[in-house]
Amino acid sequence: MEEFDTTVHTELSGYALTVLDSVGDGVIVISREGLVTLMNPAAEEMTGRSRRQMLRAAFKDSFASEPVLVEMVERTSATGVSLSDQDNVILYPSGRVIPANATTCPLLRSDGEAIGVILTLRDLTSIRELEAAVRQADRLSTLGTLAAGLAHEVKNPLGGIKGAAQLLERELDVDSDLLEYPRVMIREAERIDKIIRQLLELASPRGPRYQPVNLHMVLGDIILLQRESAGSREVSISTGFDPSIPPIMADEAQLTQVFLNLIRNALEAMPEGGRLTVTSRVLAEYQLARNENRSRMVSVEVADTGPGIPAENLPKVGTPFFSTKDTGTGLGLAICQKIVADHRGMLKIESKPGQGTRISVVLPLIQSPAKG
Repeated sequence: MEEFDTTVHTELSGYALTVLDSVGDGVIVISREGLVTLMNPAAEEMTGRSRRQMLRAAFKDSFASEPVLVEMVERTSATGVSLSDQDNVILYPSGRVIPANATTCPLLRSDGEAIGVILTLRDLTSIRELEAAVRQADRLSTLGTLAAGLAHEVKNPLGGIKGAAQLLERELDVDSDLLEYPRVMIREAERIDKIIRQLLELASPRGPRYQPVNLHMVLGDIILLQRESAGSREVSISTGFDPSIPPIMADEAQLTQVFLNLIRNALEAMPEGGRLTVTSRVLAEYQLARNENRSRMVSVEVADTGPGIPAENLPKVGTPFFSTKDTGTGLGLAICQKIVADHRGMLKIESKPGQGTRISVVLPLIQSPAKG
């Protein structure tokens, strides 16, 4: 405690300082002279600056690379007015990019005299990711509605084409050189029909049918089946499940579809062999929307050691009809995103060429109400 400015912190007890050090938001206190007098560990992590080096340093000089913060502190110090900015503050600790909500308010002594400024910083990374996921879900919903109308218009004539091709196939001799043509027509008609079914699934208005779901049991069954199908390839599969995760309220059939698709994609990305890792963990509290309370989330991560995804293609992944597979439609991952969004969760994709791909499914940790 001897490191802290005695003028500003004479009334702060050791207990209060311990509480301040434990909060998740960054807190920086600046004296009337513009010197940093207190900085908690969260502020160190978010700003990339050491508390020991910052204490008694001039805030204006130390944060010259963040002019928005300097201006807010100076205005609050001069006027005594609290300020907030959640759109223009970007921090860059250790090469990372952290969007932040910054708030400044005057630090007042018991007699009302202003003796400094308190700057608080809140990491908005999770909120920005969730907002991006919502925007993506909205785009998929619009596209799905359009695709559904188109699919209904195509399905009837497609059935006629397939039926005519099947009749033609029956009329030809089994050794006819022309037999391959109706077979190609039938095969391609079936491929189009499969795409149409996926489009209709993407546009399906059915929401989740909630029931208690044991995520680890679902994942275990999928991995057991996929382990058999990957037996001919040199792929090792490892798991790391958090045993503290209870059953959550979700649609078991839909989540099975999501995880089956992700695990199958990961295995297909490693035709020459590699390592598949499936893990689960409880995340810190997330705020799903600005007007809602924070809630706990659970994350299931599927990681492979495949070739990865080029940076220019990463934003396109999950967009219908964009696929890195020769025969893929991109609809499978789009449907997964829709299902996760319907569960009020988020699907996050991280990948680097040569380093594999990691897909995280983040879901609200909602438990069934206790009986009795």
